[in-house]
Amino acid sequence: MVIPARRVQRRVTLTEIAAALDVAPSTVSRALSNPSRVSPAMYERITSKAQAMGYVSAMLPSRDDRLARGTIALVLPNLTNPFNLDVMRGAQAQIRAASYLHLVVSTEESLPMEEQWLRELARTVDGIVVSSPRVDDEVLRAVSQTAPTVLLNREAPGLSGVVIDTPDGLAQSLNYLHSLGHARIAYVRGPHGSWTDKARFAAITEAAAAQGVDLVAVGRFQPTLANGAAAAYAVVLTKATACIFFNDVLAIGALSRFDRLGVAIPDDLSVVGCDDIFGSSFSHPPLTTVTSPGESAGRAAVDLLIGRFASRDRSERVDHISAHLTVRASTGPAHG
Repeated sequence: MVIPARRVQRRVTLTEIAAALDVAPSTVSRALSNPSRVSPAMYERITSKAQAMGYVSAMLPSRDDRLARGTIALVLPNLTNPFNLDVMRGAQAQIRAASYLHLVVSTEESLPMEEQWLRELARTVDGIVVSSPRVDDEVLRAVSQTAPTVLLNREAPGLSGVVIDTPDGLAQSLNYLHSLGHARIAYVRGPHGSWTDKARFAAITEAAAAQGVDLVAVGRFQPTLANGAAAAYAVVLTKATACIFFNDVLAIGALSRFDRLGVAIPDDLSVVGCDDIFGSSFSHPPLTTVTSPGESAGRAAVDLLIGRFASRDRSERVDHISAHLTVRASTGPAHG
């Protein structure tokens, strides 16, 4: 991984500032992230030294000689899922509107790559929005101590973020399927380490218990069309009359394979996805799904981050955006 030299050269580390002042790095971090936790004299001493050494951050007082207000990084798990592209459009629009530069990074569904990028970016950019991160809470908190960080579709103690209430939407979908007479429903799970999948599965499990539905969990799948096709075989073996997929990419991948297997949708099997991505409304058949406003979520996450810049507020705040079930032709009454 290569971080552009232009960005690295303009930023020194907190440890280097601490060494120059003969204070602890934690003191520098507190001064730059929450000035109220150090004395006014110490705050002035640290910020003056940081600026003199070339440490440029949106958390520092503004300088007249800055040509740009800073850079915000958007970290996404991949660029193949249309939902992530929706998030990117919303985030970029809001970043540009605030006159910041923007940097988009895809971690390619790799946890080690995600951790490496986050640690590097924290020393290079002014703030980070990270969507559906897989790294553990400790890594996220460490990154946030270096650069203001906002999470999208992940909750972690002590960190702020924006969460789309797709778990509630998927619970709605299970209740809807139950109302159609489906008593055995499969759920095709998402990737290992996905906080979103864990939250969605928990909501579906609770709804199934309340309705007396026999819920069958199927595998762990990275969200690709090919993996959706592979999951279709496992779903058929469950003998379920309905299936809920972790997201639309998996569901759409499964639809074509169900057709090849001779499984009629929705007569033999009802199918529900999640996210309402571009293409779900004209898949064959059109996909019943949980509509998730990715573009609005991207805008909200950037707004939350920029609000941190202005107020220097690092207190925890989690905003929720509602999601809802959109019924199309891939679901119908249970037969047999």
